[in-house]
Amino acid sequence: MKEGFIETKNGKVWYCSFSSAKQTVPILVVHGGPGFVSMPQVIEEFSDDHDVYFYDQIGSGKSDRASCNDFYSVENFVDELEEVIKALKFEQVILMGFSWGCALICKYMLCKKPENVKGIILSAPYLSSPRWYADQRENIMNMPEDTRKAILLGEETQNYGDNYQKAMMEYYKKHVCCLNPWPDSIQQAFGKLNMDVYLTMWGPSEFTITGKLKDFDLLPELERIDVPVLLTCGDYDEAEIKTVRDYQRAFKNASMAVIPMASHLHQIEQPEIYKTVVRAFLKKICDPAALKT
Repeated sequence: MKEGFIETKNGKVWYCSFSSAKQTVPILVVHGGPGFVSMPQVIEEFSDDHDVYFYDQIGSGKSDRASCNDFYSVENFVDELEEVIKALKFEQVILMGFSWGCALICKYMLCKKPENVKGIILSAPYLSSPRWYADQRENIMNMPEDTRKAILLGEETQNYGDNYQKAMMEYYKKHVCCLNPWPDSIQQAFGKLNMDVYLTMWGPSEFTITGKLKDFDLLPELERIDVPVLLTCGDYDEAEIKTVRDYQRAFKNASMAVIPMASHLHQIEQPEIYKTVVRAFLKKICDPAALKT
């Protein structure tokens, strides 16, 4: 692994890369959150065929923090993604997003209209707050009664204390990561979540949206993205199958795979299945004969 920092107009952005001996299109990974960190686990293995790059968004991981929480916005994260891509000097690139990272990639495609993006991989995609909220309501109603009541009471009173937190973790064990126990890598990543970013952009939990993204919705605009797209989700994912199917239909050129016995972090729960699905997509869009030498 190689790592370094990119100087952007808003601070230093940390990045790392895993190099491949093959001359093919690199992959840039955009992490979830907002406020989460890059997770190279599993994804770094695509470096057998592609250079794989990760970066921590401003406010996350090893990158600089903003001087004011008001800085954290969709627009600034889109500008940052553009700066990262330009700094890394990609002639062509495949963008791979996870959760919030999927929304960031799609907003970047819509706003900046880049010509060097070869394809997009959207895993556990968040692309619409109204759809996300509706899906999480349905999931909550299917949780045990005590868990359901603790969540709803916390939201009603805006008291996100111990009872809400315990109920939240029960929800996460089913819909965020269903491995038991959680691997150390996941626990460590959640321990690094920057709540300043998360609360500003999102809210107190995955299913309670109170931040700037509350009304965010890209679904009506997805038809304007015409590069090949792969969407993946777990069958217990927060990104519900029916909603991801609607996303697939909205894109001009998209395929979809549901990873069995998995949830939001399905790339870690079912790594071999996930890698097989993604590699098939990469092979399809990266015909070596079509690439520049």
